[in-house]
Amino acid sequence: MFSFRRRTAGFPRRTVTALGVLGAALALTATTAGGATAAPKPPADGPVAVKPGQAYMGVGARIHEDVPAGEPSMGVMAPTDGVQGIDVSHWQGAINWTSVRGAGIQFAWMKATEGTGYKDARFNTNYPAAYHAGVIRGAYHFALPNVSNGSTQATYFVNNGGGWSRDNLTLPGVLDIEHNPYGAMCYGLSTTQMRTWINDFYTTYKSRTGRDVVIYTTASWWNTCTGNWTGMYSKSPLWVAHWGVSSPAIPSGFPTWTVWQYTATGSVSGVSGNVDRNQFNGSRDRLLALANNT
Repeated sequence: MFSFRRRTAGFPRRTVTALGVLGAALALTATTAGGATAAPKPPADGPVAVKPGQAYMGVGARIHEDVPAGEPSMGVMAPTDGVQGIDVSHWQGAINWTSVRGAGIQFAWMKATEGTGYKDARFNTNYPAAYHAGVIRGAYHFALPNVSNGSTQATYFVNNGGGWSRDNLTLPGVLDIEHNPYGAMCYGLSTTQMRTWINDFYTTYKSRTGRDVVIYTTASWWNTCTGNWTGMYSKSPLWVAHWGVSSPAIPSGFPTWTVWQYTATGSVSGVSGNVDRNQFNGSRDRLLALANNT
């Protein structure tokens, strides 16, 4: 039986048999605008690939980047103090948001859309449930820059859950732009084309909502695929993903991080299995200021 290898930094190269990969692929359930029920989120060291519509925050890093999957690394303390949050998608299945809030989680972003044709199967349940539990919540869009221009995807996002209102419990939307889990790292775009794509998404989102979209990314992806672009310095708050370290690497062109995704293998009461954990860079008052645009 043949095999192939993929690399997860911080760990030995792992050999995965073709049978194992086939089993992982069969365990996945495609998520479309129709909203099929999905399997639980895959473990941090797999699967090797996802199907269209199944991407989630950090999947690109798991497939392509040199970041540890089983973090936090030995000797690195997770920053579980301060203002804590999570991000979720259909992979987490049913969530007890009252328990999540009771566990001290103050904010959450949840996947709403991907590309121009996928809406997360759990979004319409998660979004109001988090609100009623008192969790300050927002939506995110998984970008596919090779599918359409940025303006088209921003419009799709806003029309399918990515809007904003000043109600003390709604955060601005997030552009999740990271390693392509379906193919070439930078989606086949040049650095100039990628900058244009991001700016078009930003401009359309702001015109529709009045808010600056938050950008979720990694230093590796941003520096490579935008060419160390500084054009979003004064526009978008940064949500940086960097796992298993004591402080995150900041992408070029951003003064600091606003949110840090510090682990993809966290746990929270009310959520089954692994969940991404995040820290907000400031007090709850500052989090509310971000939510209310004050």
